[in-house]
Amino acid sequence: MTPIRVAIIEDHDDFREGLVHVLNFTEGFTCAGSFSSVEEAAADLPGADVLLLDIHLPGRSGTEGIAELKHLMPSAYIIMLTVFDDDENVFRAIVNGADGYILKKTPPTQVLSAIQDAAAGGTPMTPYIARRVIELFKHFAPSGKENYSLTKRESEILQQLVLGLDSREIGDKLFISPETVRNHIKHIYEKLHVHSKSQAVAKAIKQGLV
Repeated sequence: MTPIRVAIIEDHDDFREGLVHVLNFTEGFTCAGSFSSVEEAAADLPGADVLLLDIHLPGRSGTEGIAELKHLMPSAYIIMLTVFDDDENVFRAIVNGADGYILKKTPPTQVLSAIQDAAAGGTPMTPYIARRVIELFKHFAPSGKENYSLTKRESEILQQLVLGLDSREIGDKLFISPETVRNHIKHIYEKLHVHSKSQAVAKAIKQGLV
């Protein structure tokens, strides 16, 4: 099995090296490169399937670097690393198009699971971040409810996405396979005209779809 190639942009040496160690010593993963800033990474980005991107970085922040990194690595999924109380940066990351959000205190096994989910086309988001996203978008008035022709199953899955569940957890809850869940999620994105889980969650809340 070809390992998932993961690049890391994180300025805390111990934390970054810990991630590198976990990736290189876990079957199915490999660290394609590690960097301490967006500028350093942009100058020498390797091929990668998933990019772990810190929000707080010297120089350009992770949220500010998303667009450039997506341009340089169009096929890579970007998962933000964030601290527990960073609403403004989480919101900015959503707007800028990040593909997933995990807390820095997330256990290594769950980080690996998030990487797998992203590499398979999902968008990992820890329940805490999902709750913060919901709270943030509650400040926006609904702009009129539309159903976007979502099927009953798609609406059920969208509701679980808003609650912060990943594809595996949704599959377990609805008694369907993670692959089936991911196919439904792709159709949801198409119908809502969005490109990531965070955008789907934001639109679902703003439009009153859940």
